[in-house]
Amino acid sequence: MYAPERQQEILRLAQESGRVDVLSLAEEFQVTAETVRRDLKTLDRAGLLRRVHGGAIPVGRLDFEPDLAERDAVAADEKDRIAQAALAEVPADGNVIIDAGTTTARLAAALPIDSALTVVTHALPVAARLADHPGIALHLVGGRVRHRTRAAVDAWALGSYGEISADVVFLATNGFSPDSGLTTPDLAEAAVKRAVVKAARRVVLLADSGKFGQQHFARFGDLADVDLLITDTGLSPDDARSIESRGTEVVRA
Repeated sequence: MYAPERQQEILRLAQESGRVDVLSLAEEFQVTAETVRRDLKTLDRAGLLRRVHGGAIPVGRLDFEPDLAERDAVAADEKDRIAQAALAEVPADGNVIIDAGTTTARLAAALPIDSALTVVTHALPVAARLADHPGIALHLVGGRVRHRTRAAVDAWALGSYGEISADVVFLATNGFSPDSGLTTPDLAEAAVKRAVVKAARRVVLLADSGKFGQQHFARFGDLADVDLLITDTGLSPDDARSIESRGTEVVRA
């Protein structure tokens, strides 16, 4: 296969899956990782792909926010493993904030029916999963609901989070990296995420490895703000060590 043919196929794969990574492409085309990096560099210079850590994404994906159902279907097995690992961080008879996100919603679904907790959330999917738990004191934060994420935002939500102090927040993000920090496509969502980080004494980030290296429009924090990152084994040991060198513990589920 000639380089232009390979690059056309790489572009097709990126558009179909939303992301391609160097090692998978090298195996797919039986070429070296360095050859793939050159292909990605060529596509990036042509404005067809955007290079991110370990791979590339189609142009426009950085600020494009998929619908909730579409995001929930991505890395489903990894998100389930992350949610199960996060159960160990739920305090017994404590109070927690559960942020809006597909992985955090899976944590809510995994909480035992007999859990005795106080849970605060601004995410309708999280609240729906916990409404029938008799031992959970559920507090639903209000505000303008964004249809794409089913999450409350703006002044009402920000004011509510300014009045509480939780044991732990289970935080979600669209992208994370040591350099770019924590990012999401929407400024209003970013403001609420910033507020929930301030409202908790411990911050546990739940994020699948596909989000590593992604950078979106609205930045809401640094990895240094995170006490514990729970991700999957797709995050390489080297990248995990790089994150831990900045003070964040990493669990690869």
